[in-house]
Amino acid sequence: MIVELSHRIVEGMITYPGVPAPRLGVHLSRADSREVYAPGTEFHMGTIALAANTGTYLDTPHHRYPDGADLSQVPASRLADLPGLVVRAEGGREVRINQNLDVRDRAVLIHTGWDRHFGTGTYVGEHPYLAPESAAWLAEQGPALVGIDSANIDDTPPHGERPAHTLLLKAGIVLVEHLTGLAALPDEGFRFHAAPPMIAGLGTFPVRAYAVLP
Repeated sequence: MIVELSHRIVEGMITYPGVPAPRLGVHLSRADSREVYAPGTEFHMGTIALAANTGTYLDTPHHRYPDGADLSQVPASRLADLPGLVVRAEGGREVRINQNLDVRDRAVLIHTGWDRHFGTGTYVGEHPYLAPESAAWLAEQGPALVGIDSANIDDTPPHGERPAHTLLLKAGIVLVEHLTGLAALPDEGFRFHAAPPMIAGLGTFPVRAYAVLP
């Protein structure tokens, strides 16, 4: 069984205020392609212009650090077919991780339920985030990936620090933000996938995140 964990990317959507919306276009229309191919054969070739932080996306160390691994340098073994673990937030904005959990080399997915507000004015304001102390603990424990179904894994006051990004990306732990559908997953016993294209020089990009259940 496959569980979809990504938001759809559509023309004009707003992921985060200030980040431009994606724009879809056409490089070759079906009508124009009829002049290129044999009779009865036609194709559509589209274009898209979007900020890398659109929809459900992955952050690599290069997002935070100029010398950190970019999308083309993070190995696929840290992005796909990972043993998954869901951490259920227990209310309140600051999410703390149970330090008795075995998180090493796993995809740790923080389920807050905040994805229900995606695309609304509520989504960014007062969103749940990972407690800095838990970010520091995770950075020491070595999960492969940490994800959250919220607007940001950090609290986002104006000009604020970003301790989860700072600590986890420095430790080489990639992040996935704006997940959705985590309520459909068991706490563990599934495999998680969130691999972006291998683009050199970029630190973030949308992913098709999903889980495979037995």
